[in-house]
Amino acid sequence: MSRYTPPEQSKAGQVFDIAVVVVAIFVALWLPLKLGLAGAAKSIDALDAKTWEALGQNPTMASIWEKLGYTPETAHDIIQNRFHYVIDWPTLIIMAAVLVGYFVFLFRASDREYRDVINEKFDDK
Repeated sequence: MSRYTPPEQSKAGQVFDIAVVVVAIFVALWLPLKLGLAGAAKSIDALDAKTWEALGQNPTMASIWEKLGYTPETAHDIIQNRFHYVIDWPTLIIMAAVLVGYFVFLFRASDREYRDVINEKFDDK
């Protein structure tokens, strides 16, 4: 059996790989924002009585809001802006299947290379 020689990559290939990873990260972070998927479950829970007490603010908190220039009416939308978590089960199951499939592929593909390296190092003994 021949000695295992790991593949070598050119500098241009390394730069290309880095560019692909940077673009992939950018798209993964930007695309949900552009498609309106990030924060999609945000909503403002409207209250009829806009007072500090109705907003759940104690006197200390209310004084800080007032120092910042807010009144109960102007702070209402900020305080009541809630993120409601809703689990989309089909999407969660698809994501879990993709992750499991990726790890199965990763382990099977790297298993071949690991076996070559182990055979190279220990086959003689």
